[in-house]
Amino acid sequence: MFERYRLGKNDTLESVAKKYNTTVKILQDLNNLYFTDNLRADMELIVPTETKDYFNYYIVEKGDSLYGIARRYNINPELLASLNGLNMDDYIYPNEQILIPKNGYSYYITAEGDTIDEVVKVFNSNKDKFLEENKTIYLLPGQLLVNKK
Repeated sequence: MFERYRLGKNDTLESVAKKYNTTVKILQDLNNLYFTDNLRADMELIVPTETKDYFNYYIVEKGDSLYGIARRYNINPELLASLNGLNMDDYIYPNEQILIPKNGYSYYITAEGDTIDEVVKVFNSNKDKFLEENKTIYLLPGQLLVNKK
């Protein structure tokens, strides 16, 4: 679900986000970037891939909240927040794009010290099937892993 991307001379977070069909906020959260003026050519970023298979996109409307969106789509509000690099009390802005998890998949966000065997047990899955579904696994805290139900 993730891969490394080496920044080119003219790359910006906006151009990389567009290339990978994601948002600048998601790139910032994945790479712990708070100041974008530190970007330079040949710097590596972790970028999400294959999100089209596991997520739908939702454009935030005026008056929306994470809780309200989660309720509308019948998903756990804390999962929705985590998938989008947010806390439950974070403000979401109109026209912001967020990921909505698709039905038929289980999601897990890795924690410090996780192992593949432990994560496979969380999903109650077959290890080979799990590894096929998640091509790149770093097991760094905060990595999103997916399992087809």
